[in-house]
Amino acid sequence: MISACLEFLALGLCASGTLLVMVACGLPMWKVSAFIEGNIVVAQNIWDGLWMSCVVQSTGQMQCKVHDSMLALGTDIQTARALTVISAVLGVLGLTFTIAGAQCTNCIKTETTKAKVVNAGGVIYIISGLFVLIPLCWMANNIISDFYNPQIMPANKREIGAALYIGWAGAGLLLIGGTILCCSCPQQFKSSYPIKYAPTKSVTQNGDYDKRNYV
Repeated sequence: MISACLEFLALGLCASGTLLVMVACGLPMWKVSAFIEGNIVVAQNIWDGLWMSCVVQSTGQMQCKVHDSMLALGTDIQTARALTVISAVLGVLGLTFTIAGAQCTNCIKTETTKAKVVNAGGVIYIISGLFVLIPLCWMANNIISDFYNPQIMPANKREIGAALYIGWAGAGLLLIGGTILCCSCPQQFKSSYPIKYAPTKSVTQNGDYDKRNYV
């Protein structure tokens, strides 16, 4: 019962984490404008994402443009694109494994095989969390380095956007849920030595045991 409850909890965490990763991948708010020093013009706010850049006017009007050339992008954005997409795909794959091996489903008959499949799903979720954590931390490090770089103009400096925080939350849920899945199914293997029972002793008509049983 406890194992089934842990599976449901881990499945909810991992599904939520995968959804957050997909949202972070699509949002254009990985980098946002930093208003520092003389850069106090707040008429527009610039958002930079993996797939597009947006300019938000103070009136609420927003204009977005998809990145024209992938080769013209930086290495961090190209890597972030690949790893976040792979992380989302692994999240869906891990969901399939977990549901197939869950105790509430009958896709797999053998309990031992079910436990192994659920553990495999947990490992996939952990890998998915690590895959999305790498570009998030890399992008955040580049943003912070550029922010404190005196050679970069204040108008070109960016701050960490909301998409990075959403991605970090998703990565945390994936890692926690994957760890729970790996620990929720105890390995209960049957003894490899079969139990042999001795045949019952026959009783004669007089009520005594047959002497052949003592030979």
